[in-house]
Amino acid sequence: MVLDEVVREAARRFGDRTAWIGPDGTFTYSELDRRSDWVAGGLAEAGVCLGDRVVITRRSDGDYLVAVVAVAKLGAVAVGINPSLAPAEQEALIALADPALVLGPDESLPVGRPQPPLEPDPDRLAAIVFTSGTTGTPKGAMFTDRELDAVRRIDLGPLADEWGTGGPLLAATQFAHIGITTKLPWYLRRGSTIIGLAKWRADDVLEAVARHRIESIGGVAPQIALLLRSTRFDDLDLSCVTTLIVGGAFSPPALVAAARERFCATYSIRYSSTETGGTGLATAFDADDDEALHSIGRPRPGVQAKVVDPMTCEISPPGDVGELCVRTPSQMIGYWRNPEATAATIRDGWIHTGDLALLDERGLVRLRGRIKEQYVRGGYNVAPAEVEAALSDHPLVIDLAIAPRTDEVMGEIGVAIVVPADPRHPPTLDQLRSHAADRIAAWKLPEALVLVDELPLTPMLKIDRRSLANLAAGPMTNVAP
Repeated sequence: MVLDEVVREAARRFGDRTAWIGPDGTFTYSELDRRSDWVAGGLAEAGVCLGDRVVITRRSDGDYLVAVVAVAKLGAVAVGINPSLAPAEQEALIALADPALVLGPDESLPVGRPQPPLEPDPDRLAAIVFTSGTTGTPKGAMFTDRELDAVRRIDLGPLADEWGTGGPLLAATQFAHIGITTKLPWYLRRGSTIIGLAKWRADDVLEAVARHRIESIGGVAPQIALLLRSTRFDDLDLSCVTTLIVGGAFSPPALVAAARERFCATYSIRYSSTETGGTGLATAFDADDDEALHSIGRPRPGVQAKVVDPMTCEISPPGDVGELCVRTPSQMIGYWRNPEATAATIRDGWIHTGDLALLDERGLVRLRGRIKEQYVRGGYNVAPAEVEAALSDHPLVIDLAIAPRTDEVMGEIGVAIVVPADPRHPPTLDQLRSHAADRIAAWKLPEALVLVDELPLTPMLKIDRRSLANLAAGPMTNVAP
């Protein structure tokens, strides 16, 4: 059962239960079903047919949810585009999607006569989700109803077929993101009340958590770091929080430890990608410190992972670094109108992630960077993630990233871009180098330091490697002699 069916059944089961709370108002499950019926009719009268793409560029609000459901009821394909992207970026993605209709930010949703329900078809294309584009042009990952249903079964496990077990849920990412697109059907199946904010701000998030008694906070690691630094943290009753579910970016061990302690909650690191449909690996809620702080855990039920030699694709021995590959029932069927990129990413049914990792003797996967993000210092390859892992548990660091900088002698050197745990007492470059000196080779140690209030993120809440490169090329706080 996928989105259009779920909404109809949820309206029958939950009726007047609140489905959405946001700056634009609220609506119930019955109202979501009724409004989306009328909008589906409006889309049909505007010429949208079965299989057509409908681009949605509006902000993440209640009308966005109504529009997505309406598109599903019509059997069209929802294509969300993050409104935080620059106009030229949005225009390029719209052109790529080649839509029958664009629902823009300032337009009222069309209304018309409700359409008859569709016959189920698990192979019907349901959504195109653009990748984050952290290192290049975004690509459109395609998902049918079959993959959307698989997401629910992987994420919920034994609860996958239950109705009405959900509570209040804060939407931490843009609705165009994979985290909402593929998981909305099971949020609604559980009868969750989705809570939206005009803009993600740490103070506002914590206030919403306390007010609505939200039990689980989701997001990316930089967002968790900002929550811990909020001046409201100690003023609010956050005892309702029991779990933190964090993905999308590296979680420094110091951040994991601090978040677990201050929230008195468990912290699960989630590893996935747009291509995998938002499911992949996870650290267990009851993980020991080694797993919780220094790994991305193990494959989730129904998901497979392996580490292979990037050149030969042969499975790497345990402990050897190679490319992480993932196979999951929720993974994309391919990239929209890009067979070359599809063939490069999906090989023999496996998603080649481009991430370097190793599989240890416990079956835990540990990331070691991106294949394309390695830089060369004096003839030696350096993986930024390896250096980040060696530095990230420094007590004066709450978040950090490593980026290369051009150097006349060495070709490239590493720059540590650091968010200090206490801005009044930031770490020095010498302190960072000493901390990691017995963990990694000397030529991998950072040779410059930049202090920032927060790491730059893309509109899709991934670490923005391009902005990191600009920071690394700018004025240094410390430079090694």
